Amino acid sequence: MQDIPPEQSLIEYPSKFPIKVMGLNVDGYVHAITQIAERFDPTFDPATVELRASSGNKYLGVTITVTATSREQLDELYRTLTTHPFVRTVL
Repeated sequence: MQDIPPEQSLIEYPSKFPIKVMGLNVDGYVHAITQIAERFDPTFDPATVELRASSGNKYLGVTITVTATSREQLDELYRTLTTHPFVRTVL
C-alpha cells in the first residue's frame, strides 16, 4: 500500500469518521462490532451506533462513528472488521 503524505489526505485528523458494516443479523453481531470499535477508539460511544435491518431481516447494517487519528488506524480497523466471520461488507 502506498503511503499518502498527510498534506494530500482527504481526511483531517483527528475527526469523527462513520463506518457502515453489513453483516448477518445474528446474536452477538452488534456487540462484536462495538468491541472492535472500542479497541481502535477508546473514546467510542456505543450509544451512537445506528442499526438498519434488511427487508428480509437476514442482514443488519451497523454504522459506527469512530474518532480517526491516522490512516494506519483506519486501515487496521477496516482489516479487522472485514475479517470478522459475521461481517459481509465494510463501507
